[in-house]
Amino acid sequence: MAHFQRVSIALIVRRIAGAAVLFWLVVTLIFALVRLAPGDPATLLVSPTATADDVQRLRAEFGLDQPVAVQYALWAGALLRGNLGDSFALHIPVARALEDAAPVSMALGLASLLLTFLIGVPIGLTQASWRGQLPDRALTTLTAAAFAAPTFWIALALVAFFTYGAATLGIPASMRLPALGVRTPGAELSGWPDVMDMLRHAILPVVTLTAVGAAGVARYARSNFVDVLSLDFIRAARARGASRSRVLSRHAIVNAMPSLVVLFALTLPGVVAGSVFVESVFAWPGLGRLTLSAIAARDYPVVLGAGLCYAAAVIIANLVADLLLPLLDPRRRGRA
Repeated sequence: MAHFQRVSIALIVRRIAGAAVLFWLVVTLIFALVRLAPGDPATLLVSPTATADDVQRLRAEFGLDQPVAVQYALWAGALLRGNLGDSFALHIPVARALEDAAPVSMALGLASLLLTFLIGVPIGLTQASWRGQLPDRALTTLTAAAFAAPTFWIALALVAFFTYGAATLGIPASMRLPALGVRTPGAELSGWPDVMDMLRHAILPVVTLTAVGAAGVARYARSNFVDVLSLDFIRAARARGASRSRVLSRHAIVNAMPSLVVLFALTLPGVVAGSVFVESVFAWPGLGRLTLSAIAARDYPVVLGAGLCYAAAVIIANLVADLLLPLLDPRRRGRA
């Protein structure tokens, strides 16, 4: 037991060290890609009547007149001290801009992620249990269409139908789904009415992300459940007269759980990052919209800060999934 604990601690330390090195490599790559992108922030932020000297002074103020290696060293040193710098365009600390935008993206992403698995896994299980039959073929067609559709197209289609289409049909405004923003503009609401107003504004963005995510999870879950249901002990359970529901609940789901947990951990950062276009379409002030605005303005500090958030989310999710696997799947403990 003591030996197993020592091995587990050593494994955790190695994985954390590897994740830290990977994070720094990704950070360096993001910095290089941002600096290699065309465009000069100084020329975009000065007034149209500015002179070349004005542009040069602004570049010096931002530190862009120094060699790229020096810029990287200064930025990395500040990052190690916990300083992400100041936004070129917003004129506020990057940490503050991310702090304001991150909760919006996290709320949107977590709500859609939860619904994604609550819907996608049962669909995949249904497809696997009716493999090759009509329910499987019908659900495969629906999930393939939803998964292949661009996210922004689904968002615009929902807006056209439930917002503008509802208005055309004469549906009262209180029953239409709002298309833009987190709250109704100019509405002074508090308490339960304010919560309901936010929920109404969240329906279309959450449905958009859930439709694409649930389709992808269903396709993965179907493949996973098909493999599990073809194993010998499943056939033995059926031969002993176990019902379909018992086979699925007591054997298939339990044995597929490790893969589903890994998928959940890996999907979380993807949902947050995938909300970039959804936040733009629905005008949600989250990380995605902030990142697009920063890219358009060549706001290097904000782009780097957002990139750090996304990279950290992906790497931490991989690390957690990697460490959880030996706990969920006893077959991996010996190899660990």
